[in-house]
Amino acid sequence: MTKIAVVNQKGGVGKTTTVVNLSTALALENLRVLVVDGDAQANASSGFGINRRNGKNLYHLLIGKANIDEVLVRVESANLDLIPSSPDLIGVDTELRGKPNWELALKNLLDNISSNYEFIFIDAPPSLGTLTVLILSAAEYILIPVQAEYYALEGVAQLLETVHYVRRTINPKLKLMGFLITMYDKRTKLSEQVEEQIRGIFKEMVFSNVIPRSVRLAEAPSYGIPGVLFDPLSVGAIAYRNLAKEILEKFVKREANV
Repeated sequence: MTKIAVVNQKGGVGKTTTVVNLSTALALENLRVLVVDGDAQANASSGFGINRRNGKNLYHLLIGKANIDEVLVRVESANLDLIPSSPDLIGVDTELRGKPNWELALKNLLDNISSNYEFIFIDAPPSLGTLTVLILSAAEYILIPVQAEYYALEGVAQLLETVHYVRRTINPKLKLMGFLITMYDKRTKLSEQVEEQIRGIFKEMVFSNVIPRSVRLAEAPSYGIPGVLFDPLSVGAIAYRNLAKEILEKFVKREANV
Protein backbone atom coordinates (compact mmCIF):
# COMPACT_ATOMS: atom_id res chain seq x y z
CA MET A 1 0.00 0.00 0.00
CA THR A 2 1.32 3.43 -0.99
CA LYS A 3 0.07 6.72 0.49
CA ILE A 4 0.77 9.71 -1.75
CA ALA A 5 0.19 13.35 -0.80
CA VAL A 6 -0.17 15.67 -3.78
CA VAL A 7 1.03 19.04 -2.53
CA ASN A 8 1.92 22.51 -3.74
CA GLN A 9 1.01 25.64 -1.81
CA LYS A 10 0.89 27.53 -5.12
CA GLY A 11 -2.67 27.34 -6.42
CA GLY A 12 -3.70 26.59 -9.99
CA VAL A 13 -0.90 24.13 -10.79
CA GLY A 14 -3.07 21.10 -11.54
CA LYS A 15 -2.89 19.53 -8.10
CA THR A 16 -6.51 18.39 -7.80
CA THR A 17 -6.65 17.50 -11.49
CA THR A 18 -3.70 15.20 -10.84
CA VAL A 19 -5.31 13.57 -7.80
CA VAL A 20 -8.59 12.91 -9.60
CA ASN A 21 -7.12 11.65 -12.85
CA LEU A 22 -4.08 9.77 -11.61
CA SER A 23 -6.12 7.92 -8.98
CA THR A 24 -8.72 6.99 -11.60
CA ALA A 25 -6.01 5.89 -14.04
CA LEU A 26 -4.59 3.55 -11.39
CA ALA A 27 -8.08 2.23 -10.61
CA LEU A 28 -8.40 1.45 -14.32
CA GLU A 29 -5.35 -0.80 -13.84
CA ASN A 30 -7.52 -2.89 -11.50
CA LEU A 31 -5.91 -1.50 -8.35
CA ARG A 32 -7.81 -0.67 -5.15
CA VAL A 33 -7.61 3.10 -4.71
CA LEU A 34 -8.77 5.57 -2.07
CA VAL A 35 -8.84 9.35 -2.53
CA VAL A 36 -8.85 11.63 0.52
CA ASP A 37 -10.01 15.16 -0.23
CA GLY A 38 -7.95 17.22 2.22
CA ASP A 39 -8.88 20.63 0.83
CA ALA A 40 -11.78 22.66 2.22
CA GLN A 41 -12.61 23.78 -1.32
CA ALA A 42 -13.69 20.14 -1.94
CA ASN A 43 -12.69 20.28 -5.60
CA ALA A 44 -11.55 16.66 -5.67
CA SER A 45 -14.94 15.61 -4.31
CA SER A 46 -16.82 17.59 -6.94
CA GLY A 47 -14.42 16.28 -9.58
CA PHE A 48 -15.89 12.85 -8.87
CA GLY A 49 -19.43 14.23 -8.81
CA ILE A 50 -19.70 14.00 -5.00
CA ASN A 51 -21.13 16.81 -2.86
CA ARG A 52 -21.03 16.23 0.90
CA ARG A 53 -21.24 19.86 2.01
CA ASN A 54 -24.23 19.01 4.18
CA GLY A 55 -23.19 15.48 5.08
CA LYS A 56 -20.48 13.74 7.08
CA ASN A 57 -17.02 14.24 5.59
CA LEU A 58 -13.31 14.35 6.45
CA TYR A 59 -13.84 17.17 8.94
CA HIS A 60 -16.20 15.05 11.06
CA LEU A 61 -13.77 12.12 10.90
CA LEU A 62 -10.84 14.21 12.12
CA ILE A 63 -12.70 15.72 15.07
CA GLY A 64 -14.18 12.37 16.10
CA LYS A 65 -17.81 13.10 15.19
CA ALA A 66 -18.13 10.40 12.53
CA ASN A 67 -16.74 6.95 11.79
CA ILE A 68 -15.30 5.81 8.49
CA ASP A 69 -18.45 3.94 7.44
CA GLU A 70 -20.47 7.16 7.68
CA VAL A 71 -18.04 9.09 5.50
CA LEU A 72 -16.60 6.71 2.90
CA VAL A 73 -18.19 7.05 -0.55
CA ARG A 74 -17.93 4.51 -3.35
CA VAL A 75 -17.40 6.32 -6.67
CA GLU A 76 -18.77 3.75 -9.07
CA SER A 77 -17.82 5.63 -12.25
CA ALA A 78 -14.13 5.75 -11.26
CA ASN A 79 -14.06 2.38 -9.45
CA LEU A 80 -12.53 3.83 -6.29
CA ASP A 81 -13.43 5.06 -2.81
CA LEU A 82 -13.48 8.66 -1.63
CA ILE A 83 -13.33 10.43 1.72
CA PRO A 84 -15.01 13.71 0.70
CA SER A 85 -14.41 17.20 2.02
CA SER A 86 -16.44 20.36 2.60
CA PRO A 87 -15.81 23.97 3.71
CA ASP A 88 -16.21 22.69 7.29
CA LEU A 89 -12.63 21.45 7.02
CA ILE A 90 -11.39 24.98 7.69
CA GLY A 91 -12.43 24.39 11.31
CA VAL A 92 -9.87 21.63 11.81
CA ASP A 93 -7.25 24.18 12.78
CA THR A 94 -9.14 25.37 15.87
CA GLU A 95 -10.57 21.92 16.71
CA LEU A 96 -7.30 19.97 16.67
CA ARG A 97 -4.43 22.35 17.42
CA GLY A 98 -3.28 21.95 20.99
CA LYS A 99 -4.64 18.44 21.47
CA PRO A 100 -2.09 15.70 22.23
CA ASN A 101 -0.61 14.21 19.03
CA TRP A 102 -2.99 16.27 16.89
CA GLU A 103 -0.66 16.00 13.92
CA LEU A 104 -1.24 12.22 13.77
CA ALA A 105 -5.04 12.41 13.52
CA LEU A 106 -5.18 11.67 9.78
CA LYS A 107 -2.38 9.11 9.92
CA ASN A 108 -4.22 7.13 12.60
CA LEU A 109 -7.43 7.20 10.57
CA LEU A 110 -5.73 5.95 7.42
CA ASP A 111 -3.68 3.31 9.23
CA ASN A 112 -6.95 1.65 10.26
CA ILE A 113 -8.13 1.21 6.67
CA SER A 114 -4.92 1.20 4.62
CA SER A 115 -4.89 -2.59 4.22
CA ASN A 116 -8.00 -2.25 2.04
CA TYR A 117 -6.12 -0.29 -0.64
CA GLU A 118 -3.05 -0.44 -2.83
CA PHE A 119 -2.91 3.34 -3.33
CA ILE A 120 -4.19 6.20 -1.19
CA PHE A 121 -4.06 9.71 -2.68
CA ILE A 122 -4.45 12.76 -0.46
CA ASP A 123 -5.26 16.12 -2.03
CA ALA A 124 -3.65 18.88 0.03
CA PRO A 125 -4.83 22.51 0.22
CA PRO A 126 -2.81 25.30 -1.44
CA SER A 127 -1.20 26.32 1.85
CA LEU A 128 1.33 25.13 4.42
CA GLY A 129 -0.99 25.18 7.44
CA THR A 130 -2.51 22.62 9.80
CA LEU A 131 -4.13 20.49 7.09
CA THR A 132 -0.93 20.18 5.10
CA VAL A 133 0.98 19.11 8.23
CA LEU A 134 -1.71 16.48 8.93
CA ILE A 135 -1.43 15.25 5.35
CA LEU A 136 2.38 15.12 5.26
CA SER A 137 2.36 13.29 8.59
CA ALA A 138 0.05 10.62 7.13
CA ALA A 139 1.77 10.16 3.76
CA GLU A 140 4.65 7.97 2.64
CA TYR A 141 5.36 9.92 -0.52
CA ILE A 142 4.89 13.47 -1.71
CA LEU A 143 4.15 14.28 -5.35
CA ILE A 144 4.63 17.92 -6.35
CA PRO A 145 2.91 19.24 -9.50
CA VAL A 146 4.83 22.11 -11.09
CA GLN A 147 3.23 24.29 -13.74
CA ALA A 148 5.20 24.83 -16.96
CA GLU A 149 5.10 28.61 -16.68
CA TYR A 150 7.17 31.48 -15.27
CA TYR A 151 7.54 31.39 -11.49
CA ALA A 152 6.98 27.62 -11.63
CA LEU A 153 9.40 27.05 -8.77
CA GLU A 154 8.02 29.88 -6.66
CA GLY A 155 7.40 28.50 -3.18
CA VAL A 156 8.90 25.07 -3.89
CA ALA A 157 11.87 25.76 -1.59
CA GLN A 158 9.50 26.68 1.25
CA LEU A 159 7.45 23.54 0.59
CA LEU A 160 10.56 21.38 0.70
CA GLU A 161 11.53 23.01 4.00
CA THR A 162 8.13 22.01 5.40
CA VAL A 163 8.67 18.46 4.10
CA HIS A 164 12.07 18.31 5.81
CA TYR A 165 10.56 19.64 9.04
CA VAL A 166 7.82 17.01 9.05
CA ARG A 167 10.38 14.32 8.24
CA ARG A 168 12.62 15.40 11.12
CA THR A 169 9.90 15.82 13.74
CA ILE A 170 6.89 13.64 12.88
CA ASN A 171 7.23 11.36 9.87
CA PRO A 172 10.77 10.11 9.16
CA LYS A 173 9.45 7.78 6.43
CA LEU A 174 8.19 10.63 4.22
CA LYS A 175 9.88 10.53 0.81
CA LEU A 176 9.74 12.67 -2.30
CA MET A 177 8.12 10.67 -5.10
CA GLY A 178 8.82 13.31 -7.71
CA PHE A 179 7.95 16.51 -9.52
CA LEU A 180 5.25 16.40 -12.18
CA ILE A 181 5.31 19.04 -14.92
CA THR A 182 1.73 20.14 -15.66
CA MET A 183 -0.06 22.46 -18.12
CA TYR A 184 2.68 21.88 -20.68
CA ASP A 185 2.16 23.55 -24.06
CA LYS A 186 4.48 22.02 -26.63
CA ARG A 187 3.74 24.91 -29.03
CA THR A 188 5.54 27.43 -26.83
CA LYS A 189 9.21 27.95 -26.16
CA LEU A 190 8.34 28.87 -22.58
CA SER A 191 7.12 25.38 -21.65
CA GLU A 192 10.27 23.88 -23.15
CA GLN A 193 12.47 26.29 -21.17
CA VAL A 194 10.64 25.67 -17.90
CA GLU A 195 10.88 21.90 -18.38
CA GLU A 196 14.60 22.22 -19.05
CA GLN A 197 15.02 24.31 -15.90
CA ILE A 198 13.06 21.90 -13.70
CA ARG A 199 14.86 18.82 -15.04
CA GLY A 200 18.19 20.61 -14.67
CA ILE A 201 17.55 21.26 -10.98
CA PHE A 202 15.75 18.11 -9.87
CA LYS A 203 17.22 15.58 -12.34
CA GLU A 204 15.77 12.09 -12.00
CA MET A 205 13.19 13.30 -9.46
CA VAL A 206 11.12 14.69 -12.35
CA PHE A 207 8.63 12.28 -13.92
CA SER A 208 9.34 11.40 -17.55
CA ASN A 209 5.70 12.00 -18.47
CA VAL A 210 4.41 15.57 -18.56
CA ILE A 211 0.77 16.66 -18.43
CA PRO A 212 -0.22 18.88 -21.36
CA ARG A 213 -2.73 21.68 -21.35
CA SER A 214 -6.04 20.04 -22.22
CA VAL A 215 -9.44 21.60 -22.74
CA ARG A 216 -11.07 18.23 -22.06
CA LEU A 217 -9.35 17.88 -18.69
CA ALA A 218 -10.52 21.39 -17.82
CA GLU A 219 -14.11 20.63 -18.86
CA ALA A 220 -14.45 17.32 -17.03
CA PRO A 221 -14.95 18.64 -13.44
CA SER A 222 -18.09 20.54 -14.47
CA TYR A 223 -19.61 17.17 -15.35
CA GLY A 224 -18.39 15.48 -12.16
CA ILE A 225 -16.39 12.97 -14.19
CA PRO A 226 -12.59 12.42 -14.16
CA GLY A 227 -10.95 13.56 -17.39
CA VAL A 228 -9.55 10.09 -18.08
CA LEU A 229 -13.16 8.86 -18.31
CA PHE A 230 -14.77 12.00 -19.76
CA ASP A 231 -12.65 11.77 -22.91
CA PRO A 232 -10.30 8.75 -22.73
CA LEU A 233 -8.62 9.62 -26.05
CA SER A 234 -7.78 13.23 -25.17
CA VAL A 235 -4.12 14.12 -24.80
CA GLY A 236 -4.59 14.82 -21.08
CA ALA A 237 -6.28 11.49 -20.39
CA ILE A 238 -3.55 9.60 -22.23
CA ALA A 239 -0.88 11.50 -20.30
CA TYR A 240 -2.37 10.50 -16.93
CA ARG A 241 -2.72 6.87 -18.03
CA ASN A 242 0.96 6.92 -19.02
CA LEU A 243 1.90 8.57 -15.71
CA ALA A 244 0.06 5.81 -13.82
CA LYS A 245 2.09 3.21 -15.70
CA GLU A 246 5.32 5.10 -14.97
CA ILE A 247 4.50 5.11 -11.26
CA LEU A 248 3.72 1.40 -11.28
CA GLU A 249 6.96 0.70 -13.11
CA LYS A 250 9.18 2.87 -10.92
CA PHE A 251 7.70 2.56 -7.46
CA VAL A 252 5.73 -0.64 -7.08
CA LYS A 253 8.59 -2.71 -8.45
CA ARG A 254 11.12 -0.79 -6.37
CA GLU A 255 9.10 -1.39 -3.20
CA ALA A 256 8.89 -5.10 -4.06
CA ASN A 257 12.69 -5.27 -4.24
CA VAL A 258 13.28 -3.60 -0.86
